Amino acid sequence: MKQHVLSAGLATAIAITCPAFADDTSPRFTAERVFDLEFADDPQISPDGSTIVYVRKSMDRMKDAIRGDLWVIDTRTGAHRPLIEGGASAGAPRWDPAGERLLYTTASKSGPELRIYYMNSGKDFSLAQFSEAPRQAVWSPNGEQIAFTQFTPAAPPAFAKPPTQPKGAEWSPPVKVIDDMTYRFDGAGYLREGADQIYTLSAEGGSPRQVTSGETRFGQPEWRDNDTLLVVGNTSEDRDLDPIESEIYAVSLSDLSISPLTTRDGPDANPKTSPDGDQIAYLGYDDEVKSYQITELYVMPSGGGEPRHLTADFDRSITSFEWHPGGDAVIAQVENDGRIELVEIDLDGSRNILATGLGGTSFGRPYAGASFSVSGERRPTFAFTTADASAPADVSVLGRNVEDRQLTNLNDDLLPYLDMAEVEEIRVPSSFDGLDIQAWVALPPDFVADGSFPMILEIHGGPQTMYGPYFSAEIQRYAAEGYVTVYANPRGSTGYGEDFTQLIDLNYPGEDYDDLMSITDYLIAENYVDEDRLFVTGGSGGGVLTAWIVGKTDRFAGAATIKPVINWLTMALTADIGAYVRRHWIRSDPWSDPDAFWKHSPISLVGNVTTPTLVMVGEEDWRTPTWEAEQFYGALKLREIETALIRIPGSSHYIAGRPSRLIAKTDNIMGWFKKYDPANAESGTDAEG
Repeated sequence: MKQHVLSAGLATAIAITCPAFADDTSPRFTAERVFDLEFADDPQISPDGSTIVYVRKSMDRMKDAIRGDLWVIDTRTGAHRPLIEGGASAGAPRWDPAGERLLYTTASKSGPELRIYYMNSGKDFSLAQFSEAPRQAVWSPNGEQIAFTQFTPAAPPAFAKPPTQPKGAEWSPPVKVIDDMTYRFDGAGYLREGADQIYTLSAEGGSPRQVTSGETRFGQPEWRDNDTLLVVGNTSEDRDLDPIESEIYAVSLSDLSISPLTTRDGPDANPKTSPDGDQIAYLGYDDEVKSYQITELYVMPSGGGEPRHLTADFDRSITSFEWHPGGDAVIAQVENDGRIELVEIDLDGSRNILATGLGGTSFGRPYAGASFSVSGERRPTFAFTTADASAPADVSVLGRNVEDRQLTNLNDDLLPYLDMAEVEEIRVPSSFDGLDIQAWVALPPDFVADGSFPMILEIHGGPQTMYGPYFSAEIQRYAAEGYVTVYANPRGSTGYGEDFTQLIDLNYPGEDYDDLMSITDYLIAENYVDEDRLFVTGGSGGGVLTAWIVGKTDRFAGAATIKPVINWLTMALTADIGAYVRRHWIRSDPWSDPDAFWKHSPISLVGNVTTPTLVMVGEEDWRTPTWEAEQFYGALKLREIETALIRIPGSSHYIAGRPSRLIAKTDNIMGWFKKYDPANAESGTDAEG
């Protein structure tokens, strides 16, 4: 919920510019408005379709964090009230099979918790004491047990036993011995020795029982029946060298024996048991060792065996799915041409679109993110998040005995009263080959097509991800400050078929550069922007392309490369996904074929750069580690190109994960652009003005 507590200094920019908060009467989407936003996530509909519980996310000004509260909605009347709020942040609500109890995660002073809420009494209790956070919790079919994933520590490796430290002595901390390929991971830091394992626990509480063990990381528990669990992992000895490989295993709870149900070369994951228990649906593909492949949907007998490929003729990835309660179809979430659709896929492979316009769970940038759930009725009701460019995610419903409609309007107390950017969709043929490129343009509130406005080209990461017509706090901030802001899905983006995405396979950056320049040319030709006031930015994969662009052209007045990959050699050797970069992305070894890594590294073009370029990275980023950004910054300094380096303390790769960091990111980028905007130079305005 919105927390209107005044707090000075939370959104102070890290460097370059320190914008003051505007007052609450400003009609623009100013920096402090980020703290006023809310969005819905993870709507879970009850088995009888009467009730939805969802996570209502809001910005905690005092803790500078996104918090979650559980709210409940009556699907027929639309009545809307808090279920669990005011304590610690809560999430991951899951109904029991009878629809009488709700499982959810939270935390207390003593640590992480799994709790059960009784819908008839409003009472809830903690299931157990946990030293590690339980995740991915699922009910057994009879509602008597719960399975979950939990990290399980193990003894660290050691080659020597240190002498005993005298009591009161101040010795150096002991050495840390590392012998795993993946020894740090973004968002987790340096990894402790151990692995995720699967546990079960009585729904009445008690002591968890560990049901998997060893060095293999297991996850995604699913009940095949009340006595058997399905889990996902990779028990191969060389699992660290093949990071996408996984199999589905059956674990017998009677003797903890484990047996594989899939064995092919490629990822098999997300198992879900059919309502009658006879079949298992799952996602995966045959690994062709490429940088991207479509994620396919399969169904196999519950005991394993020859699967049926349900999406062989469907050129779109399945991002998530649930069984239809009748057991004769699967309900899937699909990215398609910049939008997210809910699709019913029959067991013969035929398809029917149930809903479009899903989205809104990506808060900072306009990524395609959504979630949904299905009731247990034979003619089911569906709950899902919906959104467009005007507001973040709300909860919608469609199906039996309900009027298809949006049930919440979480930001109607704010956004209708602000002058928000209008977002237009455009399609532009690429100058390289005429390929149709979809993009969206956010227009400042005072926009007129007179050729005077500055432009920001904002590039998505991944690079195999998808932007769409969704609300974005970052895009709205740029537009509110007067920038025509364009964001696109160049070749390599998802949602347009496997061939489109694979156009950057072994060719990234490549002709996606031409796609982005074609969009820039279009906006100039349409008199939307001033060709002397062009700026470019992007994060992660977008940071790669930003650094590549300034090495290919001097047409931009300023650039900001955010958490980029600058050198694929160092990326393959030191990033948390280095094994994937080597095996799937470059498909070569740095020591035997350095040119394969160098030819697509932005550092190779740094000798061409003349554009003033800001570099930004989180200090705890292990996905694109700090030394990637620092290499580019150092090279630009050696060449005496205008540059600055911003390091964000405590931040992982997800820079915008806290509200103040999102503000610091966007406002520092705009401060840099303002400093090098030719219009400001002509008028004598400085970057702090």
